[in-house]
Amino acid sequence: MRSDIEIARAASLKPMVEIAAGLGIPDDAIIPFGRSKAKLSGDYIASLQDRPRGKLVLVTAISPTPAGEGKTTTTVGLGDGLARIGKKVAICLREPSLGPCFGMKGGAAGGGMAQVVPMEDINLHFTGDFHAITAAHNLLAALVDNHVHWGNEQQLDTRRIALRRVMDMNDRSLRNLVTGLGGPAHGTPREAGFDITVASEVMAILCLARDLGDLEDRLGRIVIGERADRTRVTAADIGAAGAMTVLLKDAFQPNLVQTLEHTPTFVHGGPFANIAHGCNTLIATDTALRLADYVVTEAGFGADLGAEKFFDIKCRKGGLEPSAAVLVATIRALKMNGGIAKDQLGTENVAAVEAGCANLGRHIENLAKFGVPVVVAINHFTADSEAEVAAIQAYCEARGVKAVLARHWAEGGQGTQALAEAVSALVEAGASHFAPLYGDDLALVDKIETIARTIYRAGSVTFDRAARNQLEAWQAAGYGHLPVCMAKTQYSFSADPALIGAPEGHELPVREVRLSAGAGFVVAVCGSIMTMPGLPRHPAALDIHLNKAGEVEGLF
Repeated sequence: MRSDIEIARAASLKPMVEIAAGLGIPDDAIIPFGRSKAKLSGDYIASLQDRPRGKLVLVTAISPTPAGEGKTTTTVGLGDGLARIGKKVAICLREPSLGPCFGMKGGAAGGGMAQVVPMEDINLHFTGDFHAITAAHNLLAALVDNHVHWGNEQQLDTRRIALRRVMDMNDRSLRNLVTGLGGPAHGTPREAGFDITVASEVMAILCLARDLGDLEDRLGRIVIGERADRTRVTAADIGAAGAMTVLLKDAFQPNLVQTLEHTPTFVHGGPFANIAHGCNTLIATDTALRLADYVVTEAGFGADLGAEKFFDIKCRKGGLEPSAAVLVATIRALKMNGGIAKDQLGTENVAAVEAGCANLGRHIENLAKFGVPVVVAINHFTADSEAEVAAIQAYCEARGVKAVLARHWAEGGQGTQALAEAVSALVEAGASHFAPLYGDDLALVDKIETIARTIYRAGSVTFDRAARNQLEAWQAAGYGHLPVCMAKTQYSFSADPALIGAPEGHELPVREVRLSAGAGFVVAVCGSIMTMPGLPRHPAALDIHLNKAGEVEGLF
């Protein structure tokens, strides 16, 4: 069996001008990055704004397990399947972070015969977007410390500087540290630390900004800390936004690549799916919608996190109206949600699948609350039995939802034609009546409770006293209109990762809240969330090397 990288390396790629031409993009709108990737010029993107948008399809998933769901692979496979049935389609994905690539998860460009290429470039440095975001964020951090060093005109309280530095790598040793040691010439000592780049607010801002002007305005609204009287100091207050925008100018332009079957794919941006909204850039999605009849995109983690944030944050801010959702499930993951250990997943167990379908059903119900019709995609594994597939299909049919077996990993777009037909039928039926879960005018505390009770089925929501006081202060300061971004474990509807399936009546503890004023949302941290991951005992980096031909080995 060939590995993902072997399949990708054997692919025959078309020149980017041909891929662009498939969407009607002229040659002079393409900025080549080598032979197999490109960016779209800002001027060309601006010229598209009067065009009507195509139909938007979200790919989301059941609650993730170590068995895997294959959301990105399904997104790619569905895009190829729609192209095979004659649709003018574009795919929109996030860029992978180097942290997971060299950590435990591996790459994020699909897999098997449903991949985006050049896979090695996409999973490594790509077009340098993440490096630009890292540089812009750390420029702001340097300017903050420099401002304090040269007199602190804004009277920043060094105990209340909120901004940390970032790097696109997993490194637990950098989570907490002290900067400015060595005497007055080297700065003011204070507690600090690093987050991973995908957790940076700069990343979230780049992914929600509409144009360069909006980008600079949002960067200027980043709250870098507080004065002794608790008034906020922003990036604009110390004059940082202009230089940050300059560093991000090229990174803001969407990247265009292709699938193994030459379907145009925009891979752009990559915010953390916990501390941020976990979707690709709004500008890439909007551009794709102006160019294609169908756009297939994905959101991070399961539907309780990824889809909820996609609908309540990205769609709200971008004026997007999704036409359908695809809910990805695997028999292996449903068995785990049904209580089966990972080493027993290869054995047929219809009862475990049926028990795990409670998780699937909860996500189906939740998606319906947004008025978006759903198709379930059963991502096929070779060990799946006909009886197990039939059990899922019967469960979904009883709930008025179609479940389609998808074989894209082994067969590419040919293996998703039935799924593509089902999605197309939903879209063309015009059955979507999309609306966010809550209105802008609802109080921040009430927005959190609405998500907790409606999506997570929590019985109660508890707030740390400082968190509740902070929410009330932000409400009074004019931030109450912002949506909320829930940060909790992805493995459960609750804040307890061990509570699998479809729990209800549990307590959701909100221990901390954070204001992302530039991105335009308030983060509610439930439980323990790491913004700088660590490496596992055996990181993927230990298996990655160059062979004698100078080719990358071990990247997956």
